[in-house]
Amino acid sequence: MTFLRQTFIVFRRQLRMNLRNPAWVIIGMVQPVLYLALFGPLLEPLVAQFGATNAYTFFVPGLLVQLGIFGAMFAGFSLIAEWREGVVEAERVTPASRTALLMGRMARDVLQLLVQALILIGLGYAFGMRGSLTGMLLGLALTLLIGSACAASSNAIALTTKSEDVMAPLLNMVMMPILLLSGILLPMTIGPAWLQLVSDVIPVKHIVDAVRSSFAGNLAVSAILWGTVWSLVLFGLAVWWGTRVFRKENA
Repeated sequence: MTFLRQTFIVFRRQLRMNLRNPAWVIIGMVQPVLYLALFGPLLEPLVAQFGATNAYTFFVPGLLVQLGIFGAMFAGFSLIAEWREGVVEAERVTPASRTALLMGRMARDVLQLLVQALILIGLGYAFGMRGSLTGMLLGLALTLLIGSACAASSNAIALTTKSEDVMAPLLNMVMMPILLLSGILLPMTIGPAWLQLVSDVIPVKHIVDAVRSSFAGNLAVSAILWGTVWSLVLFGLAVWWGTRVFRKENA
């Protein structure tokens, strides 16, 4: 079997599991939609201070990155259940590539993220968002890339901890600083200098800036370059880590 066929077999099985519960998209969309409906209007009188002219063109890109990170980072919980039921061990005794076992699951998570992102962009337009079509496609691509990285990392964490009780607080501990310091909700430029300095070392902050710039149509800026570079670096590291964990004898 080729690598692509192995990946597709794993992806098809994972997708069938999700489609048995049609609420899988709705549940993942609840939090971003609530942010869009309840937090977005609060930004409208403040958006000029951020150097933007449209509150939703500024806000939706941040929500996209939040959706990509927070939604994908919880993908590993289903893998823990599969490990407990012996599914992972059964897959490991097959000749399937360990990378295919990871990529098949990632493909399912990316498809879910794509559907949710398109819904969010559509709702953003309904609320008044306007942006560059080319820029939005680039922003969507960066979102899917960071979402893939988070899905791979989540699977690696799941097989390392093998416990929801350990994984949940670990993710919360990691993701809370990311949410507060990456500028997803509010730009870090309105914060004190020391806080901006701290946020500059968080890669997600540069990705948020890149997606935000792309939606605004500002494609020839350094933020796009740095956001793309960080997305690719995080994706490469996450896939390497996830594949390594799947290859472990005691995984």
